[in-house]
Amino acid sequence: MPTWAPRPDGVYDLLVDGRLTAQASVTGGNILMVDMTTGSAETRPGPVGTVQFSGLSNRVKDVEIWLPYNEITELIALRTDAPVEPRPDDGRKRWLHHGSSISHGSDAASPSTTWPALAGSLGGVELTNLGLGGSSLLDPFTARAMRDTPADLISVKIGINLVNTDLMRLRAFGPAVHGFLDTIREGHPTTPLLVVSPILCPIHEDTPGPSAPDFSNLTAGRLQFRASGDPAERAGGKLTLNVIRDELTRLVKQRATDDPHLHYLDGRDLYGEADFAELPLPDQLHPDAAAHRRIGERFAALAFGVGGPFAAQRA
Repeated sequence: MPTWAPRPDGVYDLLVDGRLTAQASVTGGNILMVDMTTGSAETRPGPVGTVQFSGLSNRVKDVEIWLPYNEITELIALRTDAPVEPRPDDGRKRWLHHGSSISHGSDAASPSTTWPALAGSLGGVELTNLGLGGSSLLDPFTARAMRDTPADLISVKIGINLVNTDLMRLRAFGPAVHGFLDTIREGHPTTPLLVVSPILCPIHEDTPGPSAPDFSNLTAGRLQFRASGDPAERAGGKLTLNVIRDELTRLVKQRATDDPHLHYLDGRDLYGEADFAELPLPDQLHPDAAAHRRIGERFAALAFGVGGPFAAQRA
């Protein structure tokens, strides 16, 4: 059975007045051991660790600590050497986003440089990121959570997890999307709502899932993925990224006749063929740090820029 080194410790970002000022990691903590060949997992308890940021000025300032996207942080205590208080409402619009591990942050440089974090910063909005690694699956409870979360702007990025889990067929996909959007609309009937289709992922553009681990490069320290479906299975209703984009385009166009605040963005406008040639997906599924930055900048321009669906809603 192949072995490899543990993943590096997560990164904590310190932002002062919106600017990245310092970064730190912490050793210790519980360790989750996952066997990629079987899917089994084991948690090994570890000691409590401390993240410390020092040398800050004594002036009044906004301080944010962004937690690692690839670790679970359990807060034991928070200590400061000067008084702190919650930041007052600064009037920024609230952007609620849901997506897969790509939205969650997988392979970004740090938590404040995931593509949604970068886009939110460029757009001048307050981000609530409901990116769920491996779990953007049109689950009703996720839609209910979004329905009940205050938001001025909403986006949902749909597709890649449905393919790489081989979760459903085309017959179920359309009604599931309708139900997901209907539930969000129960709580946000006129909020700008942007449906985003998958970014380019060559292994699944026309080949169904599920995705399977590819251990061929483990000796070089790289875990990659491959599509294990058969393109011929599309005839039986199996989903691919192109099938999903076509269906989302049709579905949003249909709904938009009665919902003028519903919009669509093709994910390939965020990361497409030319981007893959320049910045390929290291594991065949997830963008790297440079691609996260590109996707964030493009989303900000397309969604928050002039003529974008979120433009008129900016503070």
